[in-house]
Amino acid sequence: MTSWPILSVVVFLPIVGALFIAFLRNDEAGARNARWVALWTTLITFAISLILVWRFDTSTADFQFVEKEPWLGGAINYSLGVDGISLPFVILTTAIMPIAILASWTVIQRGVRGFMIAFLVLETLMVGSFCALDLVLFYLFFEGSLIPMFLIIGVWGGPRRVYSSFKFFLYTFAGSVLMLLAIMAMYWQAGTTDIPTLLHHSFPRTLQTWAWFAFLASFAVKMPMWPVHTWLPDAHVEAPTSGSVILAAILLKFGGYGFLRFSLPMFPEASQQLAPLIYALSVVAIIYTSLVALMQEDMKKLIAYSSVAHMGFVTMGIFAVTAQGVSGGIFQMLSHGIVSAALFLCVGVVYDRMHTHEISIFGGLVNRMPLYAFVFMVFSLANIGLPGTSGFVGEFLTLIGTFRVNNWVATLAALGSILSAAYMLWLYRKVIFGKLEKPSLRWIRDLGWREITVLAPLVIVTILIGVYPKPVLDFSAASVTQLIDNYHHALGSVQAAALTR
Repeated sequence: MTSWPILSVVVFLPIVGALFIAFLRNDEAGARNARWVALWTTLITFAISLILVWRFDTSTADFQFVEKEPWLGGAINYSLGVDGISLPFVILTTAIMPIAILASWTVIQRGVRGFMIAFLVLETLMVGSFCALDLVLFYLFFEGSLIPMFLIIGVWGGPRRVYSSFKFFLYTFAGSVLMLLAIMAMYWQAGTTDIPTLLHHSFPRTLQTWAWFAFLASFAVKMPMWPVHTWLPDAHVEAPTSGSVILAAILLKFGGYGFLRFSLPMFPEASQQLAPLIYALSVVAIIYTSLVALMQEDMKKLIAYSSVAHMGFVTMGIFAVTAQGVSGGIFQMLSHGIVSAALFLCVGVVYDRMHTHEISIFGGLVNRMPLYAFVFMVFSLANIGLPGTSGFVGEFLTLIGTFRVNNWVATLAALGSILSAAYMLWLYRKVIFGKLEKPSLRWIRDLGWREITVLAPLVIVTILIGVYPKPVLDFSAASVTQLIDNYHHALGSVQAAALTR
């Protein structure tokens, strides 16, 4: 569809920017230039990624823009491609990165060159994870993304940054080791690590079960699912604002993407048998972490626990394996990527002024920051799932899709969603409304031009796709339909074989 390797350009262009920054002088001028190089690199990468949207054929579920070259002795290929499931996450990643760079523009004052290099390398690894069409290549990108995020938290984070960064690294790495063992077993059984080939390979029932659990160990930590979610609040609290933005918007989506790309199509029997386990974990995540969010005294921790609850809707919808459930899970991940990123940016705004995100420090900000109050209101309501915002569409579709499979799970999840209104409205009331009594807040200033530039596009997109979600849903419709058809066809073949025995 293109005469040039556009996916390789999108994946590796940020590395070129990182190399350029590496040769800049280590002084104030070098820091200033590093910011501009990082910003322009991410903007150009985003612009090129939009060509993928323009040239993408939504009528087919096949992988497009495929690049495939022999690598590692020919046994493993350098293989890239996107379909209707992966391309939206590529666009989400390239769109959020310039926003994250702008959010750190004045906040990061030490080690600016290193910070920007870490961000650009992270972008390459995240985009590569969504584009990889070889299991080993995916694993390298997937695991490689730990390193720059580990450095972003550990070097530029808060007072407990070292503890939080090591906790983040160890949790996510431990689960991924099991996934590596499963990848090796799949290679020995199928003779290839080519993902399009493996999607149509019938793995033995026993291998499916333990490989499913091995992939779950990695993806559950990444999402994160209850009860392996405890690293997330610590990581968010200590990470710089831009680090929290990327962590919430992109890295948390690796788990849901992994379930869609690997667990459902490659291990259909295991996915069907173990779906009740996912339902149980999802309902606990939605209800329990929402209750925990109600008890938080830190804005970042509250939003972090909110993320765990919202990811519960994603896993519930995906493993319902209905058109509405899977489409809703994808939409919910995209919506959460926008809304959660925006909420952390809103926290960053007041943190830059007051150097704290303790809820009790604030109150009555509407009197001094009316524009901020409006923006924070939009994203708070989107996080609740108010109709007319992007948050409603994903939650509603996952609930509808799950109701067709299990009424009890959907009912409990719907009741649990009420709690999101409780903690977000409580947070908004404590921070925004009331009297401006604290002397430290009397001269706090409203949003500046840079902050408006960062937040305005997110406000527009949140409302736009909330009112008119059809283009986003149509983008992945063919791939979702094929995923569900192949899933049910594989289960039907197994049942037919069992009847003939």
